Amino acid sequence: MNTVQVNTRATSDSLHERRMKAVPKAPYHVTSVYVDSAQGALVKDVDGNRYIDFAGGIGIQNVGHSHPKVVQAVTEQVQKSIHTCFHVAPYESYIELAEKLNELTPGQFEKKTMFANSGAEAVENAVKIARKFTGKPGVISFDRGYHGRTLLTMSLTSKVKPYKDGFGPFAPSTYKLPYPYYYRAPHQMSPEQLDEMILSQLKDFFVKEASADEVGAVILEPVQGEGGFVVPSRAFVQGLKEICEQNDILFIADEIQTGFGRTGKMFAIEHFGVAPDLMTLSKSIAAGLPLSAITGRANMMDAPDFGQLGGTFSGSPVSCAAGLAVLEVLEEERLVERARVIGEKMTNKFLEMQEKYPIIGDVRGLGAMCAMELVKDRQTKEPAKEETAQIVSESWKNGLFSLSAGMYGNVLRFLPPLVITDHQLDEGLQILEETIAKVVNNKT
Repeated sequence: MNTVQVNTRATSDSLHERRMKAVPKAPYHVTSVYVDSAQGALVKDVDGNRYIDFAGGIGIQNVGHSHPKVVQAVTEQVQKSIHTCFHVAPYESYIELAEKLNELTPGQFEKKTMFANSGAEAVENAVKIARKFTGKPGVISFDRGYHGRTLLTMSLTSKVKPYKDGFGPFAPSTYKLPYPYYYRAPHQMSPEQLDEMILSQLKDFFVKEASADEVGAVILEPVQGEGGFVVPSRAFVQGLKEICEQNDILFIADEIQTGFGRTGKMFAIEHFGVAPDLMTLSKSIAAGLPLSAITGRANMMDAPDFGQLGGTFSGSPVSCAAGLAVLEVLEEERLVERARVIGEKMTNKFLEMQEKYPIIGDVRGLGAMCAMELVKDRQTKEPAKEETAQIVSESWKNGLFSLSAGMYGNVLRFLPPLVITDHQLDEGLQILEETIAKVVNNKT
């Protein structure tokens, strides 16, 4: 008897129904489409729809989805071994990737690197190293900063909802100070005046809140990610580093979202002429495989004793193989330079759109890390949170992945893969403008 084969291929709707039954609601997603495949800057869902990716896995895909060189490196490694655990039987790829990061990261001093699995783990370990080296428990982070979802990194993170709401009490000896936000500077302050005020507040902090003898580290995103792609001045970052040096406080650069070519430099901190004591790296380090790194001054990295740092899966050979391939791709395809080209093109387009649409209050970014802040009124700068969410939603329905950010959820942020073609970039920008025009016109 012949049987008829019924096509039971999953659809986005059917997968979403299964997801809601099997997975908690907390792991949020921007779209309700389910991915079938992705290549370069393009994503295809299980329904056959094509999308241009301006989100890049929240900054993970600097070299693009499924880059052939990364796929080849991972395949070759998997065929050799998947995991022996570095703490049991180490392997060369861990060492080689550490050597390359020691060489590539800023600072003309001896460095060492260790690996972990996620950005939050990198921050946790950087704080452990700083506390062990200095003997001082305090850690200063900044308003609008985002450093992860673990207890300690949540404590360093600024935004309450959704990240911290209901999860307290938080880790002690963590403090937050202002970070320059020039678009929303109080009393029409100039950038120079705002920098001076905030640096002065830090000095006062050591008198009013916690002695410098109690603070072991300051952690800063060179460009705030979740905070809305807020870029500080070179003078502010250098002034902050000087205060750290004067008080024997370690300067940690959180480059988890900004690293590996995204801002038009290999690492964003290079724009500011500062060599941090420690750096935390992740996201695009391995093109989507779980990997993070802590790179820093060798004497500081060696402060913890044998067995005090590590993890079962940290620096897996598969992820390290991907990381080595990523560094080759960045160099061979000149993607750091490409980031500058992409950023200039996007920024120019956004400034052109700003002339047309009053909802665009500010355009900012560094390299291919670009953003627009949306406001209901340019004078009051009231955040246009609802319109921002609508634009993100309408964009993916029209074939473009984008993201929101900012304390008030009113910033459109863009992290396209650096391998995106000019045609794909133009197409994505056209979809974005058409979506903004539609939302604006519907509100008037």
